[in-house]
Amino acid sequence: MEDRYLELAIQAAREAGRIQKARFGHSNRVELKGEINPVTEVDRLCERIISEMILGIFPDHDLLTEETPFKGKGSRWRWIIDPLDGTTNYIHRFPFFAVSIGMEMDGVMELGVAYDPVREELFHAVRGQGAFLNGQRITVSETEDLGQSLLCTGFPYDVRENLDGYLCYFRQFMIKGFAIRRPGSAVLDLCHLAAGHFDGFWEFKLHAWDVAAGSLIVTEARGQVTGITGQPFIIYSKDILASNGLIHQQMIEAVQEVNSEGPRQRA
Repeated sequence: MEDRYLELAIQAAREAGRIQKARFGHSNRVELKGEINPVTEVDRLCERIISEMILGIFPDHDLLTEETPFKGKGSRWRWIIDPLDGTTNYIHRFPFFAVSIGMEMDGVMELGVAYDPVREELFHAVRGQGAFLNGQRITVSETEDLGQSLLCTGFPYDVRENLDGYLCYFRQFMIKGFAIRRPGSAVLDLCHLAAGHFDGFWEFKLHAWDVAAGSLIVTEARGQVTGITGQPFIIYSKDILASNGLIHQQMIEAVQEVNSEGPRQRA
């Protein structure tokens, strides 16, 4: 992997983060894509800035972004972008949000960058080269017992329609784990898992831009990422189970216990 790809991703993430920080706490126009799925003018501005920076250097590359319908060119390279992960937090002035940029080549994730502009924390990973936070190598935690594990999760935007289906897993991990947090940014959840701050993470109905960068950062930090029942993970999957690897099988077994009780209403 050429350094220029990583350098570009970092520059774009920092520029989008600069915009987010400058406008944080101010009144920003908000629209609703769904009943509880907001988008702001900052989301769109950051997406435009990132896209222009990438296409200005690599005009033939494909971009998969949250706010713009995908129009593929058939390129080997695909940049996967969430310009503002944690929009609900941003709107409510809760300082936990990030820029997420991943790059896939020939169907394989090659790099991931996530930038938290509030804390000025830049997470990055290149396949086969480890994971880093502000230039310092990070690794997952060494917690071996699910019962001693700090877990994190999130709820999808259809939570009101499928509340019981999601809460049964939340209840299970409340019982099986030590504690659960629900911060509101999937990419930062994954990055903090990679840094050893969380021990495990699960979530349903995510999109590629939610997990592309973060999943690579976790695996490069020696963690493990699969589907919710342990199946091989791809970034276009709709669910994810990530951990330090040591508690992964325990988390899978906890999910299987829930599933054995009967089908759940979720897609």
